[in-house]
Amino acid sequence: MSSGGLELPPGDSGHEGGPADAAGGAAGGAAGGGPAGVPAGAVSLAPPAAGDVRTGAELDWGADAWSEVRTRAQRAGRAYIWLNLVEQRLRAVVGAVLRPVYAPAHGQDDWVVAAAGPAGQEWVQRAVAVREVSRRKGYLLDPADDNVLSFLTLPQLRELMVQHWPCFEPYFDDRREIELALDELEVTRNVVSRNRALSRAVLEQAERASARLLEVLGGGAGGPAADRLPIDAVEDLVGDRYADVISVHPDRVRLQRQLPAEDLFGGARRLDAIGIGLNLLVQNFSGRRLVRLTEAGCRVRLLFLNPASSAVKRRERELGLRKGELSRSVEMNILHVRRVRAGLKDPSRFDIHVFDETPRFTAYLVEGESSGIAVVQSYLRRARGMEAPVLVLRGGGRGAVKDADHGLFPTYREEFESMWEDSRPVS
Repeated sequence: MSSGGLELPPGDSGHEGGPADAAGGAAGGAAGGGPAGVPAGAVSLAPPAAGDVRTGAELDWGADAWSEVRTRAQRAGRAYIWLNLVEQRLRAVVGAVLRPVYAPAHGQDDWVVAAAGPAGQEWVQRAVAVREVSRRKGYLLDPADDNVLSFLTLPQLRELMVQHWPCFEPYFDDRREIELALDELEVTRNVVSRNRALSRAVLEQAERASARLLEVLGGGAGGPAADRLPIDAVEDLVGDRYADVISVHPDRVRLQRQLPAEDLFGGARRLDAIGIGLNLLVQNFSGRRLVRLTEAGCRVRLLFLNPASSAVKRRERELGLRKGELSRSVEMNILHVRRVRAGLKDPSRFDIHVFDETPRFTAYLVEGESSGIAVVQSYLRRARGMEAPVLVLRGGGRGAVKDADHGLFPTYREEFESMWEDSRPVS
């Protein structure tokens, strides 16, 4: 989830990351014609202007106000998903550690009351009362929730953990890290629980804190491949709406802020790339690192546009470059990867080809042990690769969408294989 690009979930124009949020998070600000003095991301509930005395005039909401409300609701919904995950994980951790300590002496129903002790008497009794009301009114839809622990809030679960830290210490190294993450979440929790405006910065802080906390508490996905671009809570829930597209960036600079070349290519077991000059790999991933990656077992296939082809000359004219400028750049990149291949003990695992057709896109298809990531850019007539929009796709293994036939990753994989069959090897 990065601050550099458009991220899930944008479902329509009013969703987070869409036009309603493009100017710092408020559609109703100065650019949207919102009322003066209203903070960005807030909906004006001020009384009507002087002279407007129509009954109910202040109840009118225009398109800008509704757009702001939708943006606020999308942010709150995304934050709520993270808070819900953290609370459920922390509840499971507290139960697993403290139940064996208190349940044998106090029973399965009263062990939480005993664990809270005199210091937590007030809030634990309140949780007991809410549980009884929920029982009577039929609010307990799942029998698994018919216990006091399920009615404790995040601050109360934290209090139990802090009071009994010696019981948790064997399982978690850094108490301070857990408390700091929970402190950061408390601001978001307070805002979301009262349906107040949540700023983009606070939302991103909450997402980082939640991901860190879930990792510390053992609730993260784990695995080196997942660390390149871990699945977030929202993608896991609504990712199928977007096929396997997990983020969109207006240019490659913003992509690399979230996904540096080391994170993208490091740990890969299979790397296929197609494009004109493959600058994202050649200029941002060192030759020594590429050698180590290949020696560690990665299979590399690189497909460049033939620098002597007429397609390069046409591309130079499109971009307004001097004659031969682009072809020399591609030649230098090919020479670089040839030197990398020459330094390998087994050069057969490193193939370099060229193609002569009109280039339509550049793609880096990176697959690890259990998941894959693809970075894809289309070529625009007047924009260089660094300036073109970028799609990041999830593909293969654990991180794949449920219906892979409707994803884009297999489409670009098939296109690469077709181009590879028609290409020529570089000696």
